[in-house]
Amino acid sequence: MKALLLIDLQNDFCPGGALEVKGGDQVIPIANQLAEKFDLVIATQDWHPANHGSFAANHPWRYPGQVIDLNGLDQILWPIHCVQNSFGAEFVKELDTSNFAAIFQKGTDKEIDSYSGFFDNGQRKATGLHEYLQEKGIDELFIMGLALDYCVKFTVLDALNLNYKVNLILDGTRAVNLEEGDDQKAVDEMTAKGAVLVNSVDIS
Repeated sequence: MKALLLIDLQNDFCPGGALEVKGGDQVIPIANQLAEKFDLVIATQDWHPANHGSFAANHPWRYPGQVIDLNGLDQILWPIHCVQNSFGAEFVKELDTSNFAAIFQKGTDKEIDSYSGFFDNGQRKATGLHEYLQEKGIDELFIMGLALDYCVKFTVLDALNLNYKVNLILDGTRAVNLEEGDDQKAVDEMTAKGAVLVNSVDIS
């Protein structure tokens, strides 16, 4: 069985947001169109406490883009974003959430970041997404959302490691591109591990 997995389609990742992904709003109509074609639609949501360790503002003399050690893992520091119960953490208002069967929140532990919809960055805790998909009999995922080179990429890689067939909806994602070419590097890494590239118009 197949499912559509929408990654972090939230205000803070769209134009005007705290961690704006260029063109992030352009994927919202694609998500709405595709949601009507799947029996099971699932979303992830970045959901950070205000004191999260990935926020540069919580580290004196640090700024976004720097890398620190956070509990034994390399951590890129980000602007404050997707704080629990804030406007920035809400799904974009143009996104039709009526078809969502489940929402999995991540990044809730201030001690460790969580790019993937399945696990935190150290794979120390699971979100429950894998167990949910197993219960539903899902073996194939179509994944899109924000951002290509972080949360989408790590969700795809974890899904492949968990033996799902994974389709990356290429026109349904946009990248942060902290460094030029990060988007293509992410695509190359995912396809090398077995992800199949698809476009939304080819999904029936």
